[in-house]
Amino acid sequence: MARGAERESERRRCGSVVAYFTSAKFLLYLGHALSTWGDRMWHFAVSVFLVELYGNSLLLTAVYGLVVAGSVLLLGALIGDWVDKNSRLKVAQTSLVVQNTSVILCGIILMIIFLFKTQLLTLYRGWLLTMCYILVITIANIANLASTATAITIQRDWIVVVAGEDRSKLADMNATIRRIDQLTNILAPMAVGQIMTFGSPMIGCGFISGWNLVSMCVEYLLLWKVYQKTPTLALKSAKVEESELKQLNVKKESEMKPAEGVQLIVEKDVTSFEPQEEKEVGCAARIAEPFITFRDGWVAYYNQPVFLAGMGLAFLYMTVLGFDCITTGYAYTQGLSGSVLSLLMGASAVTGIMGTVAFTWLRRKCGLVRTGLISGVAQFACLVLCVISVFMPGSPMDLTVSPFADISARLFETEPLPTIASPEVNPEMVLATGMLNLLNGSAPPAISDPEMSPEPVPLLSVSLLFAGVIAARVGLWSFDLTVTQLLQENVVESERGIINGVQNSMNYLLDLLHFIMVILAPNPEAFGLLVLISVSFVAMGHIMYFRFAQKSLGKQLFICCTPDPKAVSDSSPPGNTSTV
Repeated sequence: MARGAERESERRRCGSVVAYFTSAKFLLYLGHALSTWGDRMWHFAVSVFLVELYGNSLLLTAVYGLVVAGSVLLLGALIGDWVDKNSRLKVAQTSLVVQNTSVILCGIILMIIFLFKTQLLTLYRGWLLTMCYILVITIANIANLASTATAITIQRDWIVVVAGEDRSKLADMNATIRRIDQLTNILAPMAVGQIMTFGSPMIGCGFISGWNLVSMCVEYLLLWKVYQKTPTLALKSAKVEESELKQLNVKKESEMKPAEGVQLIVEKDVTSFEPQEEKEVGCAARIAEPFITFRDGWVAYYNQPVFLAGMGLAFLYMTVLGFDCITTGYAYTQGLSGSVLSLLMGASAVTGIMGTVAFTWLRRKCGLVRTGLISGVAQFACLVLCVISVFMPGSPMDLTVSPFADISARLFETEPLPTIASPEVNPEMVLATGMLNLLNGSAPPAISDPEMSPEPVPLLSVSLLFAGVIAARVGLWSFDLTVTQLLQENVVESERGIINGVQNSMNYLLDLLHFIMVILAPNPEAFGLLVLISVSFVAMGHIMYFRFAQKSLGKQLFICCTPDPKAVSDSSPPGNTSTV
């Protein structure tokens, strides 16, 4: 009897394990991991490729970043509207194929440029090479727009349907998705970086193209499996309402005519009515349609009950306190080595994962809205260390040095760039030189006398800065997950795409503003001022969220909830999905 019970328990365990690895939830995780891994490799590599191609200049990289940010800013609402108006499977598969095909094409073009760069320079006075650069940036931008559509449909829509009505399951799935993002954000660049270091940029292009080709096929299959295992993905609220309306019309007509005849008449009217609408739409209306969609998307976003929460999240993008090229560049000027920076990035990934764990725990204890409040307070408290670092020994901040004084001088410097073409052939190199100096900030003077070597910079200031940045990741990612789930729960199904598209546009707008801020004040002496501005924007973002929480919870705002599952339902503010 005992052996039989043990065998039965083992069978159940094996069955549960197999059921998990074949469930829609796990297949969604696997597909997201493959997609994110490819995205992170490509985003890291494309910047390196552009710098390598343009003679160690940041000009092409800056242009690429500006085009990507501007495209999502302008087209975010249109992408979201396209997601809403089409079936889930069509949107996911189309965006997947477009994204990966674009990356594969970019990789092939970059390989051709690396192989025949010298020959391309001599053809049509270098204009053919310039057209190749434009083509690469354009196709890479298309890949990013398709990636945005994929993120909206999978992370904002599919995951909600797979989780069903279980909000705790939705929170756990959101946290797992973020953990995958954190891990791939560190591991994928490391992997492709090793390939490019021990191989060559051309080998890196070939590897990324091959990876995306294989990944596209696997992800396509995984999407189809998830779609099959979740029948509700085939339904959308707009289509359901439309079918219900047709059924009501049929019932009304059936009181007067036989059922079969009525069905034929209704189908005839419906099929003959839709082409007439298309004929009535003129050329001017078609031209105006994208602008109307853009306007309606922003108006709908403003009217959402979670508008302030979304704006609060967007304001967190207006910051230099992250592990991007700006902060790492500043760290280099303060004497930190590449190995130390890699360790700090690993520590930030660990604290980010801790933030996802804290989110699930806090949500169970205090509810979703209060989790955002606690996360915001934790993040801001950690960023106080960054403010203190500005005034500590070793900080280069000097308010007597105007951050805007030498911008015009840099723009018109005429020293030659180490580009692949000579300045005599390209007279516009003067502008490129100025832009490079503007993006790179002040270059340290060459030291010829060893007695004049600079004194070591005290590390107290930069240590406090990165301690605050790393610790704040716990609150940052917990807050990000809070706002993400608020948008998932409180936006009606028929508007999820366009609202999240506008949210992405807002995020890119504030991110673009922070790059403009750095361009206007590129000196290390002005970085302390940028830190203070960044912390101010973070504070404004959390104030917006506090106002949202105050409207949502009222007098119960500061009453901590018990672990009772019923107490977790405070995530729906007044006017949630049923009243939006």
